[in-house]
Amino acid sequence: NRDLAGKAVLVHTGWDRHWRTDAYFTDHPYLTQDAAEFLVAARARLVGIDSHNIDDTVGRSRPVHTILLRHDIPIVEHLCNLAALPDDGFRFHAVPPKVKGFGTFPVRAYATV
Repeated sequence: NRDLAGKAVLVHTGWDRHWRTDAYFTDHPYLTQDAAEFLVAARARLVGIDSHNIDDTVGRSRPVHTILLRHDIPIVEHLCNLAALPDDGFRFHAVPPKVKGFGTFPVRAYATV
């Protein structure tokens, strides 16, 4: 059991190996509603995933986005090279461009070890 309060939780699935292939967009790993509720209760500061979407993209429901964003927990998708990070002892950065009124936008994501 780890204390996740105030921390970035990065979900390493290995799915980034499919980047730039058609496989990347189908049957991708995602989080469940229960996982999102757990992360809110654990007071995670940010949640990232190395997959196409943090939600299941079959259907129109996006419970993970809804739950996390309702609690002001930013989401970072399409991460890569998470296997290179240690389990602990790094600082994650997701630097957005200066934008206003956007719901989604690219960031420069990187970690310092």
